[in-house]
Amino acid sequence: MIRVNIPMKLPSCNDYIYACRTNLHVANKLKKEVEDDMCLFLNKLPEFKHPVKIHFTWIEKTGRRDLDNVCFAKKFILDAMQKCGKLQNDNRKCVTGFTDSFEIGNEYKVILEIEEV
Repeated sequence: MIRVNIPMKLPSCNDYIYACRTNLHVANKLKKEVEDDMCLFLNKLPEFKHPVKIHFTWIEKTGRRDLDNVCFAKKFILDAMQKCGKLQNDNRKCVTGFTDSFEIGNEYKVILEIEEV
């Protein structure tokens, strides 16, 4: 199992919807910037040749954001893994499943535990 920390507050579903409603270019810019920032941390990962299962641990500073809004950011993470060349694709052949857990901590971050299957 490989573990990586992404020490960032990622956009929630509501943040992304707001960006989309503001302007398509704003939403595209948000997604690109988040993916580029995440690649700094994801570049430490090996390239996965086999399908993976991923456990996401979402750590928030407060309990204010709804859990479903927080874990929406896995879309950005999986797309960034593909963009960085760590996953061939984020379809069902390459990502066979994922789980989520949530914690309150001193900082915003996401911990990925990736297991090849």
